[in-house]
Amino acid sequence: MSEGGIAGSAAYYRVEIIAKLFNLTVRRIQQLTQDGVLPTVETPEGRRYDLVPTIQRYVQYLSDKAYGKNHSEKELELKEQKMRAEIALKESQGELHRLKTDIASGRYISVEEVTVDYEKFFLTFKKFALALPARLTDMVSANMDPLEARRTEREIQGEVNQLLTAFVVAGITEKDLKKGKAAHGKGNKG
Repeated sequence: MSEGGIAGSAAYYRVEIIAKLFNLTVRRIQQLTQDGVLPTVETPEGRRYDLVPTIQRYVQYLSDKAYGKNHSEKELELKEQKMRAEIALKESQGELHRLKTDIASGRYISVEEVTVDYEKFFLTFKKFALALPARLTDMVSANMDPLEARRTEREIQGEVNQLLTAFVVAGITEKDLKKGKAAHGKGNKG
């Protein structure tokens, strides 16, 4: 081992030398370094291993491993992550069970049922809104010229139609557009 110390009594070595010294592969030394078992030092030549602390830490690692004390920080972190994931899974399973129970007890209704109810409501609303101009004109026709009353009714009818169109356009979704293309040839009610 001709690669020697840089400053004082410290001796810094490349990963290949440490691997050869411990009779391990370079990849295994890199793994031990990544796991925090073996320390490195930044030198002008790059990251190197200080021989004495590296040997001490590796001997301690082997001793801990032999006596079942091999709980690196990474291992503890992984166990903690696993425990958090298990807790999240249990919570989501509990939430899923609550939802299934609520559905079974009738607290929720299907999207299809809501859609049908809304369609019925808006058809009724449209008929109501379209009937307003004629009803308003009937109410004021006694005080107006018949031609003026009819012109006013047409203007109100146009305004109501314009507002209903804007209302429908604001409520259209991508799904409605796709469904509308398929149903476009069937004829429109309403």
